[in-house]
Amino acid sequence: MKQTILVVDDDGQIRQILRLYLENAGFAVLDAENGVAALLLFQQSRPDLVILDVMMPVLDGLETARQIRHLAATPIILLTARVEDDDKLVGFETGADDYVTKPFSPGEIVARVQAILRRTASNPAIPPSSAGTPSLSFGALSIDAAARTVKVGGEEIELTAREFDLLHTLAAHPGHIYTRESLLSSLWGYGAEADTRTVDVHVQRLRTKLRNDAASGWNLTTVWGVGYRFDSEKKAGTESC
Repeated sequence: MKQTILVVDDDGQIRQILRLYLENAGFAVLDAENGVAALLLFQQSRPDLVILDVMMPVLDGLETARQIRHLAATPIILLTARVEDDDKLVGFETGADDYVTKPFSPGEIVARVQAILRRTASNPAIPPSSAGTPSLSFGALSIDAAARTVKVGGEEIELTAREFDLLHTLAAHPGHIYTRESLLSSLWGYGAEADTRTVDVHVQRLRTKLRNDAASGWNLTTVWGVGYRFDSEKKAGTESC
């Protein structure tokens, strides 16, 4: 059975082009011109992935993404003409899996759709970063791999699935330097052509949510020109899952 993609954009030409490329790649395609119509289609058809334009009339893409995320964990790709990292932060905060800026290559969209669906299908319940790995603790920070929860000082911090995967991957190997490209490949399933700022935005969000500062006793450290590593003043504690 073909996987179904819901394309939502108020620009009919973009919908038509994406439909052509996605159908040529073997997908079934539904489309809508605004968020209200998209939500109705989503509830009726439960597509495998949603491509959402951010700036639309009636109901914009960000609010549409939030409402979809309340209904299901269906992967979401946001499309936007805005290129600032702050805009990406807002987009990822809705629970979106990816964020693509306009103008874009239709072939790139297809590649990202395939990468996300391939990764989701490979292990939908437990992503590679947490499978078979003990839970971790670094002072006030605790990461429960089995429950996929993170706490700071006993307070549970709400993370998206991708944020959790990124944090757990880094924290599971303190001191190890991960390049942006390797993180994009292992966690997003993307090749070298992908925008590495996606990783930067997720790290920035983690630092903010986890209140990472000099007093934390651990740090998501930027290795300039390379990527990131997780540093801790104390050796990690572990618990069996």
